[in-house]
Amino acid sequence: MRTWPTGRADATSRATVSASSAASSLSTPPSTPALSSVAPPVPGDALQAGAQRGRILLCLVTLYLVWGSTYLAIRWVLQGGMPPFLASGTRFLLAGALLFGVMWLKGSPVPTARQWGASAVVGLLLLGVGNGALVFAQQWVPSGVAALVVGSLPMWSALFGGLFGQWPGKLERWGLAVGFGGIVLLNFGGKLGGGGWATLALLMSPMSWALGSVLARRMPMPQGMMAPAAQMLCGGALMLTFGLLRGEQLAAMPEARALAAFAYLVTFGSLVGYTAYGYLMRHTSPSVATSYAYVNPVVAVLLGVVFAGESMSAQSWVAMAAILGAVVLLTRKKR
Repeated sequence: MRTWPTGRADATSRATVSASSAASSLSTPPSTPALSSVAPPVPGDALQAGAQRGRILLCLVTLYLVWGSTYLAIRWVLQGGMPPFLASGTRFLLAGALLFGVMWLKGSPVPTARQWGASAVVGLLLLGVGNGALVFAQQWVPSGVAALVVGSLPMWSALFGGLFGQWPGKLERWGLAVGFGGIVLLNFGGKLGGGGWATLALLMSPMSWALGSVLARRMPMPQGMMAPAAQMLCGGALMLTFGLLRGEQLAAMPEARALAAFAYLVTFGSLVGYTAYGYLMRHTSPSVATSYAYVNPVVAVLLGVVFAGESMSAQSWVAMAAILGAVVLLTRKKR
């Protein structure tokens, strides 16, 4: 067997090792410092998160202002000769049909039979009982007292949310307590009127709305804005049917102010407000989504000062400060 001389074998070995090292260096990427392994923040994600926070804030402001003004609009509708359930049912049917038509033209899928069933349940709780009972009670109950009772909505939402495993955080609990205290102070001295049915309807209104809000997050709702459209169609149809069964009818042509208030309720109160509420229910906690119940009485009081000549006492200003402080606590992140 032929062998290489020792010196030549060593040289050949060194050449082989050098070639292997060169090949390895070509096939393996150069090492990077440890700091470069940390992925830089993605600007697109930050922009998307900021845009969502902006939409949430816009929806909250919309509910605070628009739904706070609906107390006065509902009062004008009732005073103008429009029956409660016929007016509310027609209001939501019109708003739901308009929103449904727009979303259908934009290519949104039509709800399935299962989604229609879920929308009927949520529409009954939110609109049929939640809104319908409130409008019914406002025939006799003063607006301030109605606002006090509706102010308990976030607490019912927190309770029902907790039963489904979504208990409010520490700051939210403080916000609920402070906000309800402000509502009581704002409406101190009010008395329920209209007898047992009006009282029962007013007490059931926030409970039903809160339960419907919690269930809407857990039931097979239609996609996107088709959800509020389907809920308004179902809830409006149920209220209109109930009003007809009660024998409600227009005794005369409603007053011009009542018709204007009704148009405002259809466009801003239903289309704009309910769409904003649906977005909040999909992207925030129930306590945040229902925090409008604390601000709405403040807006109602201010509108009373401007349009009805009511005066603001020092007690009312303290109450409003407590309410706005509660909103700050409710809208902060859980710790």
